[in-house]
Amino acid sequence: MLNIQKLGRFSLGILSVVLSSVCAYAQTLSETPAVSPYRPSVSSPAQLPFPGQLELDMGWLSSHDSGGARTSLPYQWKLAFNQEWGVLIGGEAQIWSRENSLTRQHGSGDTSLTLKRAFLVNESEAWGVEIGAKLATARSGFGSGKQDLNLNLIYSRDLGAVHLDVNGNVTQLGAVELGESRLLHGLSTSLSAPMSEQWAANLEWSGSYQRGAGAQTQFLMALVYSPSRRLSLDVGMSRKLDQHQHVDSWFVGMVMPIARLF
Repeated sequence: MLNIQKLGRFSLGILSVVLSSVCAYAQTLSETPAVSPYRPSVSSPAQLPFPGQLELDMGWLSSHDSGGARTSLPYQWKLAFNQEWGVLIGGEAQIWSRENSLTRQHGSGDTSLTLKRAFLVNESEAWGVEIGAKLATARSGFGSGKQDLNLNLIYSRDLGAVHLDVNGNVTQLGAVELGESRLLHGLSTSLSAPMSEQWAANLEWSGSYQRGAGAQTQFLMALVYSPSRRLSLDVGMSRKLDQHQHVDSWFVGMVMPIARLF
């Protein structure tokens, strides 16, 4: 027969362990430097996260167009070795795609590896360079199946309370259609402004051009809520336009520290 008293003591013991772990984790967060959010915008800031602090950007993204729907779980790990050098590892942990009521796919996406160099001018201005590669790790149907190489130049500046990020990049594509260039050029400008002590708004324009395939333009709007310096939550939407159609997307996400490695 089940001993209710022993079960109760066991449950209280488990609860104590869980609460102790939560309190220890909260204490760890209280001693952790502030996070450096790279999401939700397409543009990256020139600045790196706090050296030695492993950070995770993760979210949920749902896109819809006239041809179907696509939902994914994007992520990015960030680690700076010092104020000038760092690495980024990102991708899509899972993807769900639906072209019609009968065609549905599910799998993981490609993986990107990036080496980042920051050039700090002063506390409010910086330049950055990112050199990266997209590895063809996606399940068939969710990627090109080829490796891409990318070079991204960044300029970041605080204009009073408003933060500006400008990115200009070129990508060498591993897979292209007949008549298309292997070079994809991109440009983006992001503005972030505080609305209160914990709330901020993001506005961004981004565009890309590939000879033989045409141009794409995207507009993004987001709200960012930071209950503390160690946690950032975002929600927003974007619209991507090209010569054939438009794609509407909605997203939510978060940025948090995972561990102090050194």
